[in-house]
This record gives sequence, C-alpha cells and structure tokens, in this order.
Amino acid sequence: MKLKAFLSVILLLAFMQLNAQKPQAQQQKKPSPDQIKTNKGALLVQPITHGSVVLKWNGKTIYVDPYGGAEMYKGISKPDLILITDIHGDHMDPKTLDAIETSGVKIVVPQAVADKLPEKYKDQAVVINNGETTSQHNIQIKAIPMYNLPETEDSRHPKGRGNGYILTIGGRQVYISGDTEDIKEMRELKNIDVAFVSMNLPYTMDINQAASAVLEFKPKIVYPYHYRGTEGLADVADFKKMVNEKDKNIEVRLREWYPQKQKK
Repeated sequence: MKLKAFLSVILLLAFMQLNAQKPQAQQQKKPSPDQIKTNKGALLVQPITHGSVVLKWNGKTIYVDPYGGAEMYKGISKPDLILITDIHGDHMDPKTLDAIETSGVKIVVPQAVADKLPEKYKDQAVVINNGETTSQHNIQIKAIPMYNLPETEDSRHPKGRGNGYILTIGGRQVYISGDTEDIKEMRELKNIDVAFVSMNLPYTMDINQAASAVLEFKPKIVYPYHYRGTEGLADVADFKKMVNEKDKNIEVRLREWYPQKQKK
C-alpha cells in the first residue's frame, strides 16, 4: 500500500508539473505563417510581435524591426537581411540584434538609425533615406516617408528620420508602413499587393484614419500591425469591418501580434 501511495504521489507531481508548463508553452507559440503566391514560389509571412515581422522568400529570410529578445525568433531561421525603420527601441533594439545571429547580415536602415547603431554593426549597415532604393538578394527595397501629422519640431516621428519600405518580391509589392500617420505618401501608393499598416495612439494613427487610407490606396491584402498603444490594443476587428463595409475586395488579415503574456 505504501508503494502504491508513493507512486500515486509521483504521478500527481509529474501531472502538475506538466500542466504548469502548458500556459508558458502556449504563450510562446507563434501563429502559423501565411503564404502569398509570387512569380517565384511562396512568400511566407510570419508575425512576430508589435512592429516586427519575418518574411521568407526564395530561400532568404528577412527580419523587419527585430525586437523583443531572441525568444521571439526561436525556431525561425537566421536572417539573411534585416530592415529597421526607426530609432525607437521597439524598432531598433540592439539587445535583440546582439541575441540573434547577425554575422555578415546586411542591415538596411535610414541615416538616423545608422548614426545610433552600435559600432560593431556599422559596417553591415546599408543606408537609404526617403526616396532611395537598394537591391539585396534580388529584392528591390525602396524607402518612403513615415511621419506624424501635423509636422512639428517636437513630433515623435518627424518626416525624413525614419523609413517605410516597399519591397518588390517575386513580382509582388510589399509595403511596410513603420510608425506613420495618415500621410499623403501612403494614400498615393499604387499596386500594393501586401500592406502592413500601423494603428496605435498616440504614436501613429487611429483605426479610422488607417481604414480611410487603406480604402484609398487599396492594397490587395492588409495586415493591421503595430497596434499596441498607451490605452491597450487597437480594435483591429473594427478596422476590418470599416474597410470591408466599403470594399470587400481588400482582404484584411487579422493575426496575433501580441502573445498573451504581453497583454497583461
């Protein structure tokens, strides 16, 4: 009887330990990547967190605004290319750069980011500013403005400091807004296949502005991202509703950008 009781206690403890680990595993689980057809294989879209996304295409892996520590990128292949949009810590995160494999990887940045990068990354930086382009791994990258309105000296995101990016990948045009408000340069975009559009107050714009802009430049697919503000998460479901009530042809993809532990 004593042996049975002992074994029962051991089994109970093992069961409790296993269940205690489950919430943590669920918190770390990443959403499955989306697939978008291109003229040279699929473009994989892997949401990471906040303004960070990983794109995979033609055997290459692109990290956009790597942030949040190495754990966020666990299980994802090391980058072949890194894009950074702005100087703020949720975009340019030296601790995350230090924690992931970046040896020999080109880092595409605006000049303001290049000026603040740790010295060890200076030789890896490819500097392009608004209106300029570079080609990396058969991907054309164009930098476009991202800024707040009205344009003031104390703006969180003054015009010309940061970059939004348009990537041409396998015949598809992918727009990454960065921290932008509802600016004319976004509204004037043409032939965008995939758009990542920020919407968090007071840093970028609200969902009404974002929906209005998206309805004007009409991307085929839009991902609301970067939607955590000072008052919590923006209502991206309402954003989707606003867009699709006026244009059902725009596919709004809602994905999990914020693990449960970050919502608390």
